Amino acid sequence: MTNNVSDQTGAEKITWDLSDLYASIDDPDLQDDKKRVRKLAEEFASSYKGNVTEFDEKNMKRALQDYEKILELLGKIGSYAQLIWSTDTSNAEYGKLVQESNELSSEIHQQLVFFDVEWLAMDDEKATRLIESEELHDYQHHLETSRRYKSHILDEKAEQVLSAKKVTGRSAWNRFFDETMGAARFRLDGEELTQQEVLSKLHEPDRGLRKRAHAALTETFSELSRSLTFIFNTLLADKHTDDKLRSYSSWISSRNLANEIEDDTVDILVNTVTDNYRLVHRFYNLKQSLLDYDEFYDYDRYAPLLQNEKEVRWASARSTVLDSYADFHPEMGRIAGKFFDKDWIDAAIKPGKRGGAYSASTVPSVHPYVFMNYNGKIRDVQTLAHELGHGVHQYLSREQGVLQANTPLTTAETASVFGEMLVFQTLMRELDDPRERLALLIGKIDDTIATVFRQVSMNRFEHAIHTKRREEGELTTEEFSSLWRRTQQDIYGESVTLTEGYNLWWSYIPHFLHTPGYVYAYAFGELLVLALYEQYTRSENGFADRYIEMLRAGGADWPEHIVGKLGLDITRPDFWGKGVSAIEQMIEQAEELAQKIS
Repeated sequence: MTNNVSDQTGAEKITWDLSDLYASIDDPDLQDDKKRVRKLAEEFASSYKGNVTEFDEKNMKRALQDYEKILELLGKIGSYAQLIWSTDTSNAEYGKLVQESNELSSEIHQQLVFFDVEWLAMDDEKATRLIESEELHDYQHHLETSRRYKSHILDEKAEQVLSAKKVTGRSAWNRFFDETMGAARFRLDGEELTQQEVLSKLHEPDRGLRKRAHAALTETFSELSRSLTFIFNTLLADKHTDDKLRSYSSWISSRNLANEIEDDTVDILVNTVTDNYRLVHRFYNLKQSLLDYDEFYDYDRYAPLLQNEKEVRWASARSTVLDSYADFHPEMGRIAGKFFDKDWIDAAIKPGKRGGAYSASTVPSVHPYVFMNYNGKIRDVQTLAHELGHGVHQYLSREQGVLQANTPLTTAETASVFGEMLVFQTLMRELDDPRERLALLIGKIDDTIATVFRQVSMNRFEHAIHTKRREEGELTTEEFSSLWRRTQQDIYGESVTLTEGYNLWWSYIPHFLHTPGYVYAYAFGELLVLALYEQYTRSENGFADRYIEMLRAGGADWPEHIVGKLGLDITRPDFWGKGVSAIEQMIEQAEELAQKIS
């Protein structure tokens, strides 16, 4: 593995300090907490089992407070295991800790599942009185949303079995996928590189290098295709079984329920995006012209406009993001600064490290951590802004408690994408050269196309594979690839020539397995932020304060109510069209800039 890029950026020194969770995998506190959480769960069951349907307000509040203590402790253990493992998925001791935490989580949830079962069995009239009581005001939204699962929960014994089997089922297969991709090596120009390193080459100006990187990725995906196909089939079948047992009407219904959004609203979002695929074609036709290519291939999509893109050192990325955040609101800058000052970020590229980026909320009693692979490109600065947006959101929402701190996935993407937009606007203001401005704008549209249109096209792929798996049984590699190519051809049309090797590129995307149905949330967040940012530019003083309060609310209210306080109505059928129009305006701006410098 080569570390040349990291050595140049300074990011190779950026590793997180997880000691606010535990000092090490051998920390005595970790072992003590495992014992303590078991004891608390036993006491909880002993105190409340069989009594929940008769609870008054005070009993319910006391039970919820005890419940939160257990979830806090269990979340702390699980967060530490997942975080340390993601930095080195090849470490057997870390993998063992993940498995142990999964088994512990299953064990505890089996003891606690009676609480949900009995709460949902409570008479609706009585439950409504509890939900609306002043005593339970701080838990109102959790109680209200949990009641929506009444027709989907099973009896206690069945729920215990499902929890127990999850450890050797879905969780195990997801871990196997992650470890397989973490251990995979891709042969490029005489070197054995990680997936993350090779994927980064697709953003390089050297077309030959992009093509070779594409071939290297395809070759290894092909070598792993039998295993990956089996993993996909197994997890698709596992979800189908769960959905049947819980009486969900479609493969996406459980995700929409968790996202606190109606199926019809998701359909409107998806249809609005697919009906505007022409904007993707228009953009890539422009990009092909700017790059002066006779034909535009899939490995050309992320080609930068400038042949010598300036490398961004870690220190510069840090100041850009913090300045952008602080200019919007001092509190955002202050909180984001903590992530750097207190070593809450892991950005170094290392062997065995998971690809991609995320912000882990952990538990309210601690704080979030940001994970990424910093490679010194402008897009990495945007990724840093994105994940810190999540981090600030998660930090602020901790005061809502473990049951209401986390937001649905749809609004969870709002803060991250808004953070990206703030940084993008800062970078645009700092550039005078029209060629550099155009290059940055093209890069932003690249990301927006990927976030809105590509994610929805992946939603269409998910819909296709879940439907076919349920109706026709196990899929072959070729069937997965055929469905992938069809849904990708829909988005790109004739503007991008898809290579044969690209047919296998469904196989490395973890969201399909870890969080089925997740991907449309990216489009939701991006389109929402485009509308939010327009509102911000038109608003008088006070928008930034209201925005901070929106983040602070976490998941303590319905998404439409939280966003509505900023003057937007996401339930309107025409709402998503406004975001799409903003994308079209960016493409028009790029076309005008291109005309000026031609």
